[in-house]
Amino acid sequence: MGDLGNSTVEFHPKKPGMDRGGNDEDFGMTVDELCSLMELRGPEALQKIQESYTDTETICHRLKTSPADGLSDNPADLEKRRQVFGMNFIPPKKPKTFLQLVWEALQDVTLIILEIAAIISLGLSFYQPPGGDSEACSNVSAGAEDEGEAEAGWIEGAAILLSVFCVVLVTAFNDWSKEKQFRGLQSRIEQEQRFAVVRNGTVIQIPVAEMVVGDVAQIKYGDLLPADGVLIQGNDLKIDESSLTGESDHVGKSIDKDPMLLSGTHVMEGSGKMVVTAVGVNSQTGIIFTLLGAGEMEEEKKDCKKGKQDGTLENNQNKAKKQDEAVAMEMQPLKSAEGGEVEEKEKKKTSVPKKEKSVLQGKLTKLAVQIGKAGLVMSAITVIILMLYFVIETFVIQGRVWLTECTPIYVQYFVKFFIIGVTVLVVAVPEGLPLAVTISLAYSVKKMMKDNNLVRHLDACETMGNATAICSDKTGTLTTNRMTVVQIYILDQHFRDIPTPDQINPRTLELVTSAIAVNCAYTSKIMAADKEGGLPKQVGNKTECALLALVMDLKQDYQAVREQIPEEKLYKVYTFNSVRKSMSTVIQMPDGSFRLYSKGASEILLKKCSFVLARDGEVRAFKPRDKDEMVKKVIEPMACEGLRTICIAYRELPADPMPDWDSEADIVSNLICITVVGIEDPVRPEVPDAIKKCQQAGITVRMVTGDNINTARAIAAKCGIISPGDDFLCIDGKEFNRRIRNEKGEIEQERIDKIWPKLRVLARSSPTDKHTLVKGIIDSTIVEQRQVVAVTGDGTNDGPALKKADVGFAMGIAGTDVAKEASDIILTDDNFSSIVKAVMWGRNVYDSISKFLQFQLTVNVVAVIVAFTGACITQDSPLKAVQMLWVNLIMDTFASLALATEPPTEALLLRKPYGRNNPLISRTMMKNILGHAIFQLIIIFTLLFVGERIFDIDSGRNAPLHSPPSEHYTIIFNTFVLMQLFNEINARKIHGERNVFDGIFSNPIFCSIVLGTFAIQIVIVQFGGKPFSCSPLNLEQWLWCLFVGLAELVWGQVIASVPTHHLKCLKEAGHGPGPDEMTDEDLADDEDEIDHAERELRRGQILWFRGLNRIQTQMEVVSTFKRSGSFQGAVRRRSSVLSQLHDVTNNSTPSHVVLSTANATGAPGNPGGESFP
Repeated sequence: MGDLGNSTVEFHPKKPGMDRGGNDEDFGMTVDELCSLMELRGPEALQKIQESYTDTETICHRLKTSPADGLSDNPADLEKRRQVFGMNFIPPKKPKTFLQLVWEALQDVTLIILEIAAIISLGLSFYQPPGGDSEACSNVSAGAEDEGEAEAGWIEGAAILLSVFCVVLVTAFNDWSKEKQFRGLQSRIEQEQRFAVVRNGTVIQIPVAEMVVGDVAQIKYGDLLPADGVLIQGNDLKIDESSLTGESDHVGKSIDKDPMLLSGTHVMEGSGKMVVTAVGVNSQTGIIFTLLGAGEMEEEKKDCKKGKQDGTLENNQNKAKKQDEAVAMEMQPLKSAEGGEVEEKEKKKTSVPKKEKSVLQGKLTKLAVQIGKAGLVMSAITVIILMLYFVIETFVIQGRVWLTECTPIYVQYFVKFFIIGVTVLVVAVPEGLPLAVTISLAYSVKKMMKDNNLVRHLDACETMGNATAICSDKTGTLTTNRMTVVQIYILDQHFRDIPTPDQINPRTLELVTSAIAVNCAYTSKIMAADKEGGLPKQVGNKTECALLALVMDLKQDYQAVREQIPEEKLYKVYTFNSVRKSMSTVIQMPDGSFRLYSKGASEILLKKCSFVLARDGEVRAFKPRDKDEMVKKVIEPMACEGLRTICIAYRELPADPMPDWDSEADIVSNLICITVVGIEDPVRPEVPDAIKKCQQAGITVRMVTGDNINTARAIAAKCGIISPGDDFLCIDGKEFNRRIRNEKGEIEQERIDKIWPKLRVLARSSPTDKHTLVKGIIDSTIVEQRQVVAVTGDGTNDGPALKKADVGFAMGIAGTDVAKEASDIILTDDNFSSIVKAVMWGRNVYDSISKFLQFQLTVNVVAVIVAFTGACITQDSPLKAVQMLWVNLIMDTFASLALATEPPTEALLLRKPYGRNNPLISRTMMKNILGHAIFQLIIIFTLLFVGERIFDIDSGRNAPLHSPPSEHYTIIFNTFVLMQLFNEINARKIHGERNVFDGIFSNPIFCSIVLGTFAIQIVIVQFGGKPFSCSPLNLEQWLWCLFVGLAELVWGQVIASVPTHHLKCLKEAGHGPGPDEMTDEDLADDEDEIDHAERELRRGQILWFRGLNRIQTQMEVVSTFKRSGSFQGAVRRRSSVLSQLHDVTNNSTPSHVVLSTANATGAPGNPGGESFP
């Protein structure tokens, strides 16, 4: 398999079989023959099959497989096929190595500036000015006479480099573990995908990766084809090939018109069997994948840094086009073990207009930009003041002359000032923010797996916390999806329990049995229970299983009928789809005439019935009056009990003249109604409770179902979606469309706005109705907060609504591949109550970020003010560069780990959603931040200016260059760090709760980080010495520092006692960006930054680059940084890359925009338009 990855660079990948020579002679076809066959379509393909192989049977024969029984389960044979034809899996792109990640972390601008400054400082410390210690300079460098001290001058530079190295390693390690998690998640998603194949004559489900050439696969509505194949038997098959061709029309497939099936395409209707002819890299999807992946790895090494995730697929496609003149195709992940997360994102991005930027990300970006600006200004002013002060002091007040031999010493001073300035910037810029977001999301995603939520797109997890509306399916989500027939109307009698076989005359019994056995998909069947005394296992469509179970309850054998009429003998099948809402099958009778069996939604099928079986089993006319009576007396009572009603009917058709099978309306009419059954699908026991929690949490649950309105209303009442006395609307699709469309039949937002606030149940809805409703709620402006809508879906037809929603949930068990592909989160247990868990985790992410912000901003404010005022008053920052870096490491990396991994509690569900426009930093948080900052500043300035008197030690102020560390400044540093540690505990609560220790032991990560940081702090102070500018402290001094730190907790209680509503002066901060504030470049940046939130880990400062970009135009202050060209250069490079990227994204929209327009409104070619008729 190894040689595959490299061999695929040329256009037609060398086939694994070719290298091994001679192996494929055992089979009647080579890999090349199969590949060239699969490149043909329609009539050409048919012609080729007829010329070369006469028919598809021969292909099966040459591949040594049987159309009926499939392959034998012989491991040796399967292994051989893998060797000759390849495996059904696309080799992953290599993950970034740890060293690459380290290199990327080093690209960080502030770190580069620090490195440069530290290297200059190092170089200068080794430089001895000629002419010995010239008198003129010695005063300036007072204190450097002591030989030992002069030699220790290199330590600060080295220490800074070392701490930069630590920061880089931590960042790279976080990135690496994150990447690993995502690959794990991806492989989990892939293992979930299984496919039905026939082996030894029995149908089994195997993981997609185990399929081999020659397998006979069963395909049905909703499948995503995992390999290329040729159809050997099909019923009314329609395929959506837009992912390969960009054509949105569904392509009909049949043995005599177009039998070619391609991987990565979706089955939209019908069913059938295909023989697999190409897998993995040889399949159509694989060929394109290898083009996109392998071909580029070579040329793109250079700009691979942002590699795959920025270019979006469209960019890659343009390259593929140049190489291959093939149609630009949007690829669909088949089975790549690649960090496929990215690909799926891209798929989503290319085929649907980009979802709005995730709310949290928007607010954080804006906040970080503001903080970044402030930090930049502060650091620039700090440097200017320090330099001016030094120059005036030295050359004006002391009246010295600048001597050339003293230059290195002066430069050393300037470098020291510059380092202080950069350090202020490092501390001010909250690069811990993206890290906190990422850690919090990654942690949540991992834990959500345990709660049956498989998150495919990271930001969905946080959006869920803001959800205000959930549009849920009924079947399978709110109900158990274990259907049973409980009532039956047959031969003019209404049985409330299943009748015994002797209550029905034999001919009718036989009709019922045949009608159900033949006219249910042959993939639906009832299997023996897994364990003794368990319920029989239902395989396939649950409604059909209920009907098959009815046959068994009537003591009949459906399997015998199926053996008599195997699937190949069915003459014509009109499969079920969401428009027909019925399924019909035609069989040829022994005398040559035909019989059609039909089943479907009772109110739809009864309209097509002209006759009904009377009590004696004879056929009698079924007049409109009889129909109305039946609806009133049978169907409505069943529906009001929450039963789903299905009508079963049949019709005899003559052989002469031959019916016109294409005019379905004529064929499926004048039916004879056999029976109407009522199917019960009980509500899941945990659902009413879950819905109640949603309502308490301020989330409206709406049911959108294809079922009859009475059934839907009954189930909604059982679930608690509607309760008597409420003011609500329950309408069906027809009424909904009538109310929302104007005279011309166009949908009007104002009309939708009149309906949706009260709407609770939408019955008999088409996929278009579901999409319209979701879009209507999202676009509505009648409430001041924009609604955040979550949608659940399982069917292929739910795709558009799942994509349009803010968060799409697909069902893991009942869901079709198409639905899973369009979703953001997969519910692995199909259970509504898992959605409530998702809401809890989403809100928890939000809270975690707020906790982290509250902690981080307190440290930022204090550190920046201390460094700034200290520098201005004492010409030296009380907190040295290395100490600042340590503080930065605690508060950024460790605190984000500690606070972002707090587990959620039920209490999160007791408040209303935050809303999209609510600020990140509430008034309460602002009160906490400012309150603690004031406390810490008072303590630190007291220590700075009178500390030496309190502790009776030497003052550390105005110390000359390279002087030994003082106890005075060590106490300040130590107190500062301890106050942060105790404030970290305060930061665990952000809504003004008093008990900050509540649940602290349920978070071992938090406890270990706080204790670990404390331990390291002791080591730094006692043994850090010169590199950390620390002098060891005695026990009494330590206790005083601890005491001040503990005072933080007491002070926290004092702050909590101040009622927030009295502090009108406090402003909130961190509002979402307004619509007018999004510049083009912002959007370009968000293309990659937000859609790949998970990639943000290392790019700590991406968030504030934008700020820097704007600052360049807004402030001249930056000119003080001219000395560090790298700084501006990097910023400019970044912006030009982004703007190019934006152009590419906008311009290269290849042919598959058609697809976008078809399944998502407002697609690039159709701004805001309705794409549905």
